Amino acid sequence: MIRLLCVLLLCLSVLPGRGEAHALDPGYLELTALREGQWRVSWRMPDVSGKPMAISPVLPEGCTASEPPPPSFDGRGWVSGWISTCPQGLAGGTIAIDGLERTRTETLVRYELAPGKMQTQRLTNGAPAFTVPADLDSLGVFTSYVGLGVTHILEGVDHLLFVFALLLLIRGRGRLLWAITAFTAAHSVTLAAATLGWLTLPPPPVEAVIALSIVFLGYELTLPPEARDQLAQRFPWVISFTFGLIHGLGFAGALREIGLPQDDIPLALLSFNIGVEAGQILFICGVLILGLLVHRLFPLLERGQARLVRVAGYGIGSLAAFWVIERVAAF
Repeated sequence: MIRLLCVLLLCLSVLPGRGEAHALDPGYLELTALREGQWRVSWRMPDVSGKPMAISPVLPEGCTASEPPPPSFDGRGWVSGWISTCPQGLAGGTIAIDGLERTRTETLVRYELAPGKMQTQRLTNGAPAFTVPADLDSLGVFTSYVGLGVTHILEGVDHLLFVFALLLLIRGRGRLLWAITAFTAAHSVTLAAATLGWLTLPPPPVEAVIALSIVFLGYELTLPPEARDQLAQRFPWVISFTFGLIHGLGFAGALREIGLPQDDIPLALLSFNIGVEAGQILFICGVLILGLLVHRLFPLLERGQARLVRVAGYGIGSLAAFWVIERVAAF
């Protein structure tokens, strides 16, 4: 039953036209404190058909800015930068992204109230503005980074596809539970180590190996159960733990781009990881619920289960192999 559902979900995952592991890149706004009343503004807009997305930042009332240069394309998005003067500071003011409500993307805002005091806020089409707090308390850090973690995992098609494949491959709820737990433990370790600077690897090789882990599972799915790798069959938690270490480095890359508040690094790191796990649990629950519906509505599909799983394996492996080629080309 679950296997049939995963085939349907796989079809949904490959429908978007972009052959990328993650969804449309978000906008990015960074306000770096310089001297009293001045901030360096760094602004990135997603690319839409060769042009910058029609969104723009709006700083608190009273802020003035130098004339920004025309945006330039850096290979992923359109970037620009300028100096803004805010005599009253940022605290208590409203930062908004004009036009974000008309898009399907989001914008990550990083700002400093004072040099070295970086905070992060995520804006969406449903909430395109926020009031800058005088200081972000622990609850604010927790909720903000949990939300960032949930968003990252649910938009990371590569990570979700790996979990797809585990659900297809592993038989038995107990074995599946141990495999998912091992995957969680492993990526938690490398997420922390890489984010804190204890382990550093360039992103393209990491992303290539993440894609290769999906290729491996896809290949296993194309084989009959008796011909599959014995280690993967008898001890699936070993495979999920090993590949989880690599996936954790991918999560860490995203967290490094977001940044961590210097006064609350442990809390922000824990919160982001909780968000990743919450997103993963939401995804798995969605799989189980949809699988139950498919089983009730289309019971005859169970007869072709083995063939559908094999087709899913080819689809998973082919998509992941394309990602491998992309990442290798970026070396």
